[in-house]
Amino acid sequence: SVLAELGCDTQTIDGAPGVWTSESEPRKLAAIGVRQSRGRTMHGFAINVTTELGWFEQIIPCGIEDKGVTSLSEIGIDCTMEQLVDLVVAKAGAAILGDASTHYEGAVHQNHKVDLSPFSSGAGPGEPIKPKAPGVSVRLKGRLETAGVTEGLSISERKPDWMKVKFKVGENYKAIAKKSSELNIATVCESAGCPNIYECWNEGTATFMLLGERCTRACGFCLVDTRKPEVVDLDEPVKVANTISELGITFAVLTMVARDDLADGGAAIVAETISQIHQQCPGVSVEVLISDLAGKQSSLSTVLEAKPEVLNHNIETVSRLQRAVRPSASYNRSMALLARSAAAGHVTKSGIILGMGETESEVKATLRDLANVGVQIATVGQYLRPTSNHLPISRWVAPDEFQELAAYGESVGITHVEATPLTRSSHHAQAAAARVGVAVDTPQKA
Repeated sequence: SVLAELGCDTQTIDGAPGVWTSESEPRKLAAIGVRQSRGRTMHGFAINVTTELGWFEQIIPCGIEDKGVTSLSEIGIDCTMEQLVDLVVAKAGAAILGDASTHYEGAVHQNHKVDLSPFSSGAGPGEPIKPKAPGVSVRLKGRLETAGVTEGLSISERKPDWMKVKFKVGENYKAIAKKSSELNIATVCESAGCPNIYECWNEGTATFMLLGERCTRACGFCLVDTRKPEVVDLDEPVKVANTISELGITFAVLTMVARDDLADGGAAIVAETISQIHQQCPGVSVEVLISDLAGKQSSLSTVLEAKPEVLNHNIETVSRLQRAVRPSASYNRSMALLARSAAAGHVTKSGIILGMGETESEVKATLRDLANVGVQIATVGQYLRPTSNHLPISRWVAPDEFQELAAYGESVGITHVEATPLTRSSHHAQAAAARVGVAVDTPQKA
């Protein structure tokens, strides 16, 4: 399309990648390349503008021996690099946004919405995009297939009765919603679309999400926004502690987005928030759900030195499915983090979500691994697909299966296993902490 705009008569040739002049002996004007390495592909193209063609005599360009290479200047097209770049940008933008005027024979441009971030909450991820509906990306499908998962439930399939929750808004719910909005404090309850938000908020408990609402990772199951992270709010620890104090929350649950853009992964903000809660809210215990902090032991130490009453890090799924479910993390790295926390004497917690293609034996093996590294609390719940762009649900796991897994987990050494279809990491966190001896008495206001 770009070359046609410049007045070049070009063609494509079967078996010869690139764009070629329409001559009796075609010469290449633009090279197109795809490279696969370690399970990922890289794509690129190069248009020869004023390229020194002599260098091509030293190689076999693109492995094609019987055809030559040319450039825009060689065939008499007067175009500067700046002019070409502007034209490429205009054509690419129009193609992405679906400008019909840029369509040309032999090419089909999909009409997309402007916001193309596939996992961002808000506009787009689960809405139909005509004329083609959204779906799991080729990359995610490939990872699932590599893991042996080839089928899943349709996103339109109705939930079983045990997965349905009732809409209920009470005074506590309104108070938490109002306060978090006033102070611009994120809760994972809202950002991750937790089905237990009505139950928890009406009971006066909420999970506060630190370091903003944008995560630097794009896990295949998670609804949290994955656009470029915002600037860290250094006042966030004080704001969160003030909110917990004002609402009279007796057991504080914190989580965080992954912040791989920060040198310490966000550990300093997490630690300061824990410290502020302890200072401003005497008697309030803190559970903190952290990322793997990129495996940095120094960052983990920063969090542990703040002395959270419960250190939580989710393994999320079985070893075989890690690459598809949480591609920027790893099973062994997470187990190492949990082991270090337990070895340091902290009450340590982790969680698994079911319904993404795991087997019962794999789940039990994961529970054994968690027990062996010292995890005292485990949560097991049903995966709910946030949008059609996320991993499909492989099956609905029945309530009695969760009960059996809870019994099994406790039989192999985990002190308390919370396992129901609607269980999430922070669901009934205070009661679970009390089961393992964490003090959860009603606090005295400072």
